[in-house]
Amino acid sequence: MKKLLLTAAFCSVASLAPAEIIKVASPYSVDETLDRLTGVVEGAGAKVFARVEHAKGAARIGEKLAPEALLIFGKPEVGTPAMQMNPLAGLVLPARVLAYQDADGKVWLAYENPADMLAPFDIPSDAPIVMKLTKVLGALTGKAVAE
Repeated sequence: MKKLLLTAAFCSVASLAPAEIIKVASPYSVDETLDRLTGVVEGAGAKVFARVEHAKGAARIGEKLAPEALLIFGKPEVGTPAMQMNPLAGLVLPARVLAYQDADGKVWLAYENPADMLAPFDIPSDAPIVMKLTKVLGALTGKAVAE
């Protein structure tokens, strides 16, 4: 029985395709890009829950990492419908946007395509919540990197 459960669990995880990552180029530094995104998010009435400074964390242990930080934010009116459809959607919500500098020195905002992110929870790509998250994340990131 234990083998059957492990096999079933492995098969269901193995069948999940990786989420498409949407990347938006930024003309600003990682810090300034995230500061701008924070302002845009808060201006839209959403709450910033955390800013995870990956590069600063690496520096604290004597390691180097190019500038990189994650902003976690949300708004109950946006995320709640997904969690009503499947409470496990709370594993990927609230929204997360990564700001990072690549090997060429270019700065990007990156986030998972909401349709791919919510697909493992049987939330269809044409569900209104997916459409709303797609529109909101595109608008917020676009506004944050606008010159």
